[in-house]
Amino acid sequence: MGGKMLSVYPKAYFDKIEKITIEFIQKNHLKALILDMDNTLINYKKEMPENIEKWAKDLKGQGTKLYILSNTNKKTKVKNIAEKLEIPYRSFAVKPLKSGFLKVQKELGYKPEQIGVVGDQIFTDIVGGNRCNMFTILIDAIDDKDFWYTLWKRPLEKMLKKKFREKGL
Repeated sequence: MGGKMLSVYPKAYFDKIEKITIEFIQKNHLKALILDMDNTLINYKKEMPENIEKWAKDLKGQGTKLYILSNTNKKTKVKNIAEKLEIPYRSFAVKPLKSGFLKVQKELGYKPEQIGVVGDQIFTDIVGGNRCNMFTILIDAIDDKDFWYTLWKRPLEKMLKKKFREKGL
């Protein structure tokens, strides 16, 4: 590629986070998942569906490291979810900038291609993960209700998701 283009394409796309199975993780040689929080792990009301807790516990039990990387500046909100899942976290990540992803990568001690980036937003999670050469996994948002700063991006994301489905992602 010439002048490095920002890639909006995820390596995989699922409608729910729980569809990311241990088989999928092993098949793609992943050792860790960097997880977005808002609308990926919790809904607008800060509630985490029970199945997500079980999913996280199962993956951790099979040796997959999990790490929350959130753009929120509400540290206690992230801390509460991270403690509930018993995993490390980093808030105020300023995704899609690389710095947050690279700090987590350094802490995990894995190569970029061994780390999956899971999130519901193309322009933060997927673009950021792709910029760091990580394995990006897009999921549909848990909730239709969104924060004002996310709402404007959703129509464009819907269009892109339709393209991903057509390409069989």
